[in-house]
Amino acid sequence: MPRQTGVYPCYKNQFKIETGVTGTPPATTKTMSSIADMETFGVSFDNGIEEWTPFETEGWVRRLATAKSVTVSVTGKRNVGDAGNDAVSALISLNGREVEKDFEWVFPDGSKVVFASAIVNVTNVGAGDSTGVAPLEFEVMSNGKPTFTPAV
Repeated sequence: MPRQTGVYPCYKNQFKIETGVTGTPPATTKTMSSIADMETFGVSFDNGIEEWTPFETEGWVRRLATAKSVTVSVTGKRNVGDAGNDAVSALISLNGREVEKDFEWVFPDGSKVVFASAIVNVTNVGAGDSTGVAPLEFEVMSNGKPTFTPAV
């Protein structure tokens, strides 16, 4: 994808999810695939803030950011046969470490953030109006510090 400058439409953001692993540890290679038919996404940042009020601040609160997390919420359509869409959908009945997948967000300027072993919380697979197209909805939650790679 060419490097984007200026304003841009949201569809220029691209997402990929881990769809396979080859090799044996420690020499493994992960296959990352885009997720077809996704329509909207939202991002929320949760910041852990510690607060205290020492005597010398005369009632003014001191604060220190001590924790961070990111959640990417994605909605779209269920597309059976697409590797990325199938990988997300397959997590609906799993728990624990089985719902950890690498997730990659590629920004329009070419930079990217990789969430290693992110928690994928599937919230809807196929439920909706009888005449609607079956949805796929999920959240990707950071599981440790993501890796940011600037655009080249």
